[in-house]
Amino acid sequence: MVMTRSLSELKENGIDHAMNFHNPPPEEIRDLLGRVKTIAVVGLSPKPGRPSHGVALAMQRFGYRIVPVRPAVAEVLGEKAYACLADIPFPVDLVNVFRAAEHIPALVEECLAIQAPALWIQEDIVHEAAARKARAAGLTVVMDRCIYRDYMALMTA
Repeated sequence: MVMTRSLSELKENGIDHAMNFHNPPPEEIRDLLGRVKTIAVVGLSPKPGRPSHGVALAMQRFGYRIVPVRPAVAEVLGEKAYACLADIPFPVDLVNVFRAAEHIPALVEECLAIQAPALWIQEDIVHEAAARKARAAGLTVVMDRCIYRDYMALMTA
């Protein structure tokens, strides 16, 4: 079964699916967060009340350079926004995704095209086939986890 809907949506419909995809162990996630400097945030909202905005702002305050990826927006969090990953004129260390699951396969293709080393698919967003494809291509992949929560748990303890 290919997961393409959010876990919360599946649970609301009475479906509790155990993922076949496994995230890296905590020590690998800690290492990833320690070496990342630049994070492209796909779906970063300019609205302060949105989860993507709050998470990206927190990560920016922790010292990461945030690169907004959102069409039709000029700037978010004081950083120039880009319509797609291919438009970013410099390398990024990690792509953090705040988009619905059906967009993940195309985003994996974009990550491969720009040779992104890591992909973080936010909490409640699951697309196992796309995550496996990214991992098979050599990307470090974290899925269905919140980068802010993991940072707090692994980097501040």
